[in-house]
Order: sequence, then C-alpha cells, then structure tokens
Amino acid sequence: MKSARPVVLDACVLVPMPLADTLLRLAAGPRLFLPKWSDQIMVEVTRTLRETFGLSDQKAMHRESEIRQHFPEAWIEDYEDLIPAMTNHPKDRHVLAAAAHAGVKVIVTYNIKDFPRSSLTPYSITAQGPSAFLKDLYGAAPAMVMQTLEDQAATIGKSLPYLLSRLQINAPAFVEMIRQNIH
Repeated sequence: MKSARPVVLDACVLVPMPLADTLLRLAAGPRLFLPKWSDQIMVEVTRTLRETFGLSDQKAMHRESEIRQHFPEAWIEDYEDLIPAMTNHPKDRHVLAAAAHAGVKVIVTYNIKDFPRSSLTPYSITAQGPSAFLKDLYGAAPAMVMQTLEDQAATIGKSLPYLLSRLQINAPAFVEMIRQNIH
C-alpha cells in the first residue's frame, strides 16, 4: 500500500466521539492516512465540547492533551499569513489556509458548502464529508477498516452493531455500506 496521505480533519468531524474515535484509530493503527489540524482547529474542538456538549474544562482539555500526545506530527503551523488569500467561507478560511500550507489534498468536513470548488481548485484540494472519506478508506483497505472497527467496539466494551449504530449518526452512508458488506 502507498504511504499514508495527509488529510486535514476539520473541527466538526473531531467533535462527535464515535466518529472522532474511528477516524483517529484509522490514522493511528493501520495508518491509512496522516491526520492534520491546526491549533485553531483544536481550539474550536475544545470550545464546542465545552459550550455545545457541556464537557467540563478538564474533560475537554484532557481530550486535546491525548490527541497532542498521540499525534504530535499532526499540527500545522505558520499558515496564518495565507488566511487573507483564501476565498472560501470566512469562518473556515483558516482550515483551507492550513491545508494549502501543508500541501494536503483532502479536507474532511461536514461543511462542504464552506469550501466551494473555486476556492479549492487553486490548491488542488478537495473537501469530503466523513462518510465519503471513510468509504474511500474502506475501498482502499477493507480488511484494515473492518479490523479497526471491530477493535474499537471491543475496546469500548460494545458490539460491532452497537458501534455502527452510533456511527450511523455521523457517517450514515459509510455505515450503510459496511452493513451491506457484512451481510
């Protein structure tokens, strides 16, 4: 298999725990991709966990600390000068600037509309939703993805069907494909 490609994970896909857990396990274990993000993305994750999901400061910061510990190579720095040149939605210009600076070709986000093709094309970047991205990973390495899902379910003390029911919320097309391939 080719070496893992770098992929920017937007804050919105790092917030929901089942999805974030799956993405990070696929990046850590089988190393199907190299996760990338910036301090600004991680600040957004931590803030959303506190303000929207009611996590305590301690729990939200613990999650960020664990991510920093396990993915020290994921951090994109020194991209801020590019932000004013970005033409996508203002709230996500920092994400595109970080991706462009790092030479990343894929941004995984729910906010596809905030990354119009006209803004991405100059940098040869595409934006994908989490289902599409996970389906691509499965297409490239189905056995590794299935093993990772089975390991994830076992680690959290739940069955694979339970894990899939939780992932269904955030990556429905991916889960539907997995279920069809299981049966």
